Amino acid sequence: MEKSKIKNVFVEGAISPEFIANSIAKHQSKTTIGAHDIFLGQVRADLIDGQEVAAIEYTAYEEMANLKFHEIREATFAKFNLSCMHIYHSLGRVNTGEICLFVFVSSPHRKEVFEALHHVVEEIKNQVPIFGKELFEDDSYQWKVNK
Repeated sequence: MEKSKIKNVFVEGAISPEFIANSIAKHQSKTTIGAHDIFLGQVRADLIDGQEVAAIEYTAYEEMANLKFHEIREATFAKFNLSCMHIYHSLGRVNTGEICLFVFVSSPHRKEVFEALHHVVEEIKNQVPIFGKELFEDDSYQWKVNK
């Protein structure tokens, strides 16, 4: 696969079901694809010190984060036999129950998509400079700590 250009992977606010469906539908007519796999990261209503998370407000160093997403994407294509990959992440406020991360991979074979998807999500969590402020109902907040 030849190197692709760096693209903006950020979506303002929650990633809608329509956005996800449209991204997936583009690949239905590709007859060389045998498997797709999808990861949807959803904001949880975690209970922290007796307060329930109402939303997460995501911020990022966008240029640096887009470059890191690009590097992860290119390395994943080099490691796995994939037909396509989409990665999108929210910026701004995302309420509990809404989608903040959408990763979609396709390959001729199912084993590749399972392994590649797991790899991509772990790389995103460990490498991309995205920060989440957990917002509570009383307007207080705390910075999210990845576990």
